[in-house]
Amino acid sequence: MVPAGSAGRSKGEEPLELVRFAVAVDVMPKDGISDPQGQTIERALPSLGFSDVHDVRVGKRIELEVDAPDAETAGAIVRAACVRFLANPVIEEFQVHVAEPVGGPA
Repeated sequence: MVPAGSAGRSKGEEPLELVRFAVAVDVMPKDGISDPQGQTIERALPSLGFSDVHDVRVGKRIELEVDAPDAETAGAIVRAACVRFLANPVIEEFQVHVAEPVGGPA
């Protein structure tokens, strides 16, 4: 993980040029974990004419922008944030999606 503000450089090295990346994180309950929101939605859908919909699961999507020297580092920063704060790795799984850089240098 790259500490905030260091951009992965050692003392005396030139600072890396940072680029701002758009990153999305999809967080879902792990298989076998109770999903009361999904169950509630699944029970309501037939009365709304959607009787062919099954196995509803509800998660969350988190969108953020990250300053990093490259997409791989941006993804690593966000994965570390997921493990520590954005997701509960005991009951949730997550996927990190790094998009092309947003605009010019950060």
